[in-house]
Amino acid sequence: MDMPNTLPGFWRKTLAILGLCALSTAFGAYGQDFSNGKWLDLTHEFNEQSIYWPTAEPFKKTTVFEGQTPGGFYYSAYNFAAAEHGGTHLDSPVHFYQGQQSVEQIPLEQLIGPAVVIDISKKTAANRDYQLSVADIQAWEGKHGKIPDGSILLINTGFARYYGDQEKYMGTVKRGEQGVKELSFPGIHPEAAGFIATKRKIKAVGLDTPSLDYGKSTGFESHVTLFKHNIPGFENVANLSGLPPTGAIVIALPMKIKGGSGGPLRIVAFVPGR
Repeated sequence: MDMPNTLPGFWRKTLAILGLCALSTAFGAYGQDFSNGKWLDLTHEFNEQSIYWPTAEPFKKTTVFEGQTPGGFYYSAYNFAAAEHGGTHLDSPVHFYQGQQSVEQIPLEQLIGPAVVIDISKKTAANRDYQLSVADIQAWEGKHGKIPDGSILLINTGFARYYGDQEKYMGTVKRGEQGVKELSFPGIHPEAAGFIATKRKIKAVGLDTPSLDYGKSTGFESHVTLFKHNIPGFENVANLSGLPPTGAIVIALPMKIKGGSGGPLRIVAFVPGR
């Protein structure tokens, strides 16, 4: 398959070497000139301050070796360990729906696509337990048109600005089940999840909080509804305030864990020049 002529030489060579035909097809389909615009990193760094669910194992990094070797050259190597679900990460559909896709089964083309960004930050500023509603989606469509088929839906709650401050971001600093009981942050209302899953044709959905469901959820109905339809989720996404409502292209590639219910995610967006 021919590589898109609009891609810079470096990307053309990289795609050819890796053989990512799905990625090249996605780029070509959008006819995007990647020489005119900017790349935006939507990923929080992974470190000991990364946000994890109160019952999950947090990120740990240990040093194997760091320094000058007897051979006269510098060398560094580290081990890391963490739960699948923490920091900027992907939820695969099997996370909440038996028999659906695990991480490695999600098609590449489903993780690459045009972004639709719905901003509910004003509402979450007034109510940190606010949930994206069907009315919010319809209000966005009233301004920008129906969400296009094949879009990646991103929800900007404004909570990314709190990332690193666990109490402001999650509503609690407590660990374990007590921490789970005190969680408080925005999410997607189950009715909105049903609307997204059955009335629109999106590839994936993400937001800048620890969960697709709001913090006080006990049934995780939005997860279940979306994952029943093999729609993966991105959580703890960064910098959504830097994206326009439409026009950006998202690339969201997780660690490819065989049979994984999720994994660390490197998600970036290209915002075309004006």
